[in-house]
Amino acid sequence: MLKTLTVWNFALLEHVQVEFGEGLNILTGETGAGKSILIDALGAILGQRVSSDAIRTGCEWLRVEAVFTLDDESLGLHELLSGQAIDDSEGLLIITRQVTKGGRSMVLVNGCHVTLTILKQIGAFLVDIHGQNENLALLKEESQFALLDQYDPDVTEALAGYKQLFGTWREKKQEQAQKAQAAREYAQRLDMLRWQDKEISEAELKENEDEELDAEIRKLSHAEKIAGFVEESYNILDVGIGGSAVLTAVAKVKKNLEDMSRYDDSLANTYTMVEEAYISLQEAAGELRDYGESLEFQPAKLDKLQSRMDVIDRLCRKYGATIADVLEHQSKVQQELLEIENYDDDMAKLEKEIALLEEKLGKKAKQLTTLRQRAGAELAEAIGTQLTALGMPQAAFHIRVEPAGKFLVSGADNVAMYFSANPGEEEKLLSKVASGGELSRIALAIKTVAASRDSSVPSMVFDEIDTGIGGRTAQMVAERIALVAQYKQVLCITHLPQIACMADNHLYIAKTSAGESTVTQVRPLTERERISEIARMASGVDVTTASLDNAKEMVSHAKLTKQKFATTKAV
Repeated sequence: MLKTLTVWNFALLEHVQVEFGEGLNILTGETGAGKSILIDALGAILGQRVSSDAIRTGCEWLRVEAVFTLDDESLGLHELLSGQAIDDSEGLLIITRQVTKGGRSMVLVNGCHVTLTILKQIGAFLVDIHGQNENLALLKEESQFALLDQYDPDVTEALAGYKQLFGTWREKKQEQAQKAQAAREYAQRLDMLRWQDKEISEAELKENEDEELDAEIRKLSHAEKIAGFVEESYNILDVGIGGSAVLTAVAKVKKNLEDMSRYDDSLANTYTMVEEAYISLQEAAGELRDYGESLEFQPAKLDKLQSRMDVIDRLCRKYGATIADVLEHQSKVQQELLEIENYDDDMAKLEKEIALLEEKLGKKAKQLTTLRQRAGAELAEAIGTQLTALGMPQAAFHIRVEPAGKFLVSGADNVAMYFSANPGEEEKLLSKVASGGELSRIALAIKTVAASRDSSVPSMVFDEIDTGIGGRTAQMVAERIALVAQYKQVLCITHLPQIACMADNHLYIAKTSAGESTVTQVRPLTERERISEIARMASGVDVTTASLDNAKEMVSHAKLTKQKFATTKAV
């Protein structure tokens, strides 16, 4: 529910803070005072486009802030907010929208920045603005489907089951279409896959084979250099080059330390280290000798290894960076070959699954059609009753639900609303026969019927719904709006005293001028001020004792009417 709306620098609204209450909130004032501007400001909070032209003259920015209270029924909104990491645990939602002269826009929801798209999604859970555009939306088939499906819980439940099964069926149909499309390309692709599998299989690749080959090729390619390094190192250790060999020199040091120890054992540890070094050098010399004797120059083997590496490189360039990638590609090729070879069996199995799903889907669609037809008849009768109360006693209104002959995401039905304003006239599609005024009353009748059942949006706005009506019809419209306000918070801009007297909270919008500046202000009316305002609305500028008495009588009658509605609701 909307608690407060605060506006800065929005057209005539310099700085206005409005508090709204439960039930029916009526906004009245002179023509041009800025009543619709307040609704436009609320629309900005709900994600409607706001031009920088709306910024008050002489200002650089406009800002609108709204505070909403949330209840336990706002589950869809809670999920949406959670998905945006917005905390609503305190049961409050504070939305701020700011637009600068340069056209930059900022949106904050409980302190978190969101996009305008997300704001629109959030706004759809908060307020339903009822105006001319919304009347036109009623003519769309998707709006008529939504109205019917939300009216009866049995339809809502059946539709959910149908949609779940429809999703599975559609996936299977898409899979079938993809396989059929692929089958037309199988002949050419089959040859390519078989050739790739044959090429990789004939290579007989092994994991890490390329690394082992690379090491062996490096060794054979530099065998001559390796042999020179080995021979020189061995000679330095054991034979000697230009002097004593290292082993000979170390043996001499070892012998000296051994002889010295007979006279002084202070270097016993040194002797041990030299002895261990001598033994290690002997082993190193032996390994160098053995390695040198085993080293062979094998040009033929090198050529063979390089040829093998060329095969691996070619396959890696075509199918993957490593042998592991090439083998993985082959695995996918073999899997696809298996699928192609099993195409007929897979398609036959898929066709059986689809046939079974269509049988189940057909039963659910038939059940949904039956439920919709029942709900459509009940809804049409309820709307017809409201149309009678709205001054259209001769109007005929029916909702037709007929099988569409194919499965659709919303069922297998076509839904259409038919209307006739006068007896003897053929009922035709609502979009073909309803005038603007008739459509407005039909929409109000629908809102009245749906209000007690639809808990998705807690607040509604009626923006000058009274245009072009008066007398008894105005009284009927007023009662319908008051009835809706028994179930939802309602904000209503009106020029009619019949509607204004139904208010639970009456707000007065006035425009004042000081020099070259014009400012709109909004304030709640006391009971006495409210009587005066209703008298002004009924009689014009000159408020007389008689008009005041009439206003009091209207308010008194309105209270009795609302009490009757409240009693009916409680029952």
